[in-house]
Amino acid sequence: MSEDDWEIPLKLQPDPGDYSFDLPLALTAVVGLKSNVPPDAFTASTLGTERAGSAVVIGNGGLVLTIGYLVTEAETMWLITADGRAVQGHALAYDQETGFGLVQPLGRLNLPSLEFGDSAQLAVGETAVLAAAGGRQHAIETTVVGRQQFAGYWEYLLEDAIFTAPAHPFWGGAALIGTDGRLLGVGSLILQQGDGHGRRLDRNMVVPIGLLPPILNDLMTYGRVNRPPRPWLGMYAMENEDSVVVGGLAEGGPAERAGLRTGDRILAVGGEEVGDLGGLWRGVWASGSAGAPIAFRIGRDSATLAITAKSADRSSFLRGPRLH
Repeated sequence: MSEDDWEIPLKLQPDPGDYSFDLPLALTAVVGLKSNVPPDAFTASTLGTERAGSAVVIGNGGLVLTIGYLVTEAETMWLITADGRAVQGHALAYDQETGFGLVQPLGRLNLPSLEFGDSAQLAVGETAVLAAAGGRQHAIETTVVGRQQFAGYWEYLLEDAIFTAPAHPFWGGAALIGTDGRLLGVGSLILQQGDGHGRRLDRNMVVPIGLLPPILNDLMTYGRVNRPPRPWLGMYAMENEDSVVVGGLAEGGPAERAGLRTGDRILAVGGEEVGDLGGLWRGVWASGSAGAPIAFRIGRDSATLAITAKSADRSSFLRGPRLH
């Protein structure tokens, strides 16, 4: 079966008759995205060299919004419309704090765009459509089941992420569309969470669209937000019972160079005790901008050690987009 040879079960698809806007037309604003990354790129070993997902047309100029990991270090990129056209794209920007990625089409898409909705007002229990490229057959009617913090192991934190269920199986870059036809967020992940009754359910994590307008002009102008970058360590951390543990290290990254090891327990950062993953990243970012020293107290075997890592700007490790 090809990557496009699938359908959401009919009972889970949104029924156009249930919506006050033109759902089929809105779904044409969601396009497929395929990108290729050089094998020697920094993210090639973790994210792969061939990436595929969805993106959504925003703004009158045909700008396309997706999730950043699909376009990070991309050398070539194609946008595929619902009617089968392929338009080359250019990775315009990637914001590491929100996770959004922007793509500039290098040809005319001739597609409608989606206006931004008010994601801050999206409440638990509300219904929405999570749509991958491909029309209604690739869209799922879903419900907001959570609004809460999400901390990612890759030095990422959202204070108020959107969680939806049932989960979409092809979530990357999918558009979360509200009952008024406006864009409320972009799909980022699938994960399992407890339902409070001992069951584990698949849910999608969606980045709220409300995070984009304050930074959109900077991303379009500079390719990044025009402020000092956060400190980055190249450290993959996870919560393990009652502690935060180093799960892996980026080769050649600041944490590895400082002597941190996989399995180390992070006890404190900047003199403040670490209780969870969100607290770890807040402590790292509170140390200053990229280049600031980050002081850790760690547990290794039965010993307690003090290690200071000189942070870096993550962008300096990544390939920049080619000029067009």
